[in-house]
This record gives sequence, structure tokens and C-alpha cells, in this order.
Amino acid sequence: MNKQAQWIAGINAVASAVEHDGENVREVLLEAGAKNPRIVEIETQARRAGIEVRRVAAQALDGVAGGLRHQGAVARYAAAKTWGEDELEGLVEAAGGKALVLVLDGVQDPHNLGACLRSAAAASVTAVVIPKDKAVQVNATVRKTSAGAADSIPVVRVTNLARCLRDLQQQGVWIYGLAGEAEASLYSIDLKGNVALVLGGEADGLRRLTREHCDQLVKIPMPGEFESLNVSVATGVALFEAVRQRL
Repeated sequence: MNKQAQWIAGINAVASAVEHDGENVREVLLEAGAKNPRIVEIETQARRAGIEVRRVAAQALDGVAGGLRHQGAVARYAAAKTWGEDELEGLVEAAGGKALVLVLDGVQDPHNLGACLRSAAAASVTAVVIPKDKAVQVNATVRKTSAGAADSIPVVRVTNLARCLRDLQQQGVWIYGLAGEAEASLYSIDLKGNVALVLGGEADGLRRLTREHCDQLVKIPMPGEFESLNVSVATGVALFEAVRQRL
């Protein structure tokens, strides 16, 4: 697991870091005089966990947050949790034949990645796979948008996405790529076993090499006028169809 220091901002992001990964929170800065009960709760939890807490002026928080909306809470965080490629196999094995992997092929917008991670956490995915290159990484904006999800699910960064998909297939994972021109409907396939759902980036969708490594391309039926969904919305639809089947 790789670690790098960064500041995170926002009540949800800071509260989640303190609760789920307190050993990696170096200090918490809270707005002086803020009476928000959530901020008081963060202060109590952080002190209980032995984390240094300081009350500072709002202007100081503005400077540290670097343009992010901090809501009166920021934290210096020693780990942007990302998992190594070599850890993905173990995560799939531990899922006992019920792995649900989300693969994002080149998402560029940090708000989209954060929203995808939030849906992934709600759907209790096994892991989220993102490429190391030509895609947004888990940064402060992603962490804030994900409302803490970036702390609670494994995000695996891979050098070669096609090779990763091939390795997943060898583990018995079925790879389904979402593409608007596909013939098969997402709702017609069995998503109850080991499954990876692959979604493309905002501009170009799935890359050619990624498509070639999918077992099947499927589409979300759209009877309306628009022919495509935002990647984070499509992610939510696809993941929760898998959840529905598994329930």
C-alpha cells in the first residue's frame, strides 16, 4: 500500500479519516468558534484517538484547503490509500466466488471518480481498479467528493489495464464492459458470481484494447432522447443491478 502526505478538507472526509484510518491522521484543524455539532464530534473522536487537534481561524483553513470547501474542518493525512497490483488477487480470492470489481478506464474528472467511489462503497465492491496513467488519481478533491469512500474500499492502481483484466479472467472473473452500441442489455446477464464491470472515461468511453479484453459488452437500455449517461451515474446503475441480483 502506497502512502503520501496530503491535506483533506470537509466534514465528511475528515470524520471518515479519523474514524476509519485514525493512525494515519497527523493533525486535525477545526475552525475556532464553530458550533457545528459534527465539528464538535470530530474534535471529540480525534482527541480520543490521540490525534492532535487545533482550533484555528477560518482564513488559515482557507489557505490549507487550497480552494476546496472545508466546512470548518481539515486534516493532515499521511496516507492516500492505494493498493498495489499484487494485492488484487488476494482481494478477489477473499471474496469467495462473489467478487464484484469496478474497473474505470481513464476517468479524468476527480468529481466523477469521487462519485464512482461513493457508489462502489455503497455497493460493497471488492476493489476499484484505475490506471496509473492518463486517469485522475485519488487526490484531495476525489477524497472529498467520495464522502469518505476513498478510505473504506481498496483502490488498486495498475500499470497495464489489459494485463490486469487478463489476470482477473484467469482467476475466474467474468469481465463485462459497458458500451452504448452493445447488443446485450446489462439486465439480461448473470452478475451473481465473480464479476468485473468496466466503464470508460468521460470523452471516449472504453479504449480499444480494454474492449478486446472484455468477455462481453453490454449496455444500459435508455429509452429517452440521450444516448449516454455520466460515468458516475452509469457506474451506480451497473453496480446496483449486480447488488439487486445478489440480494
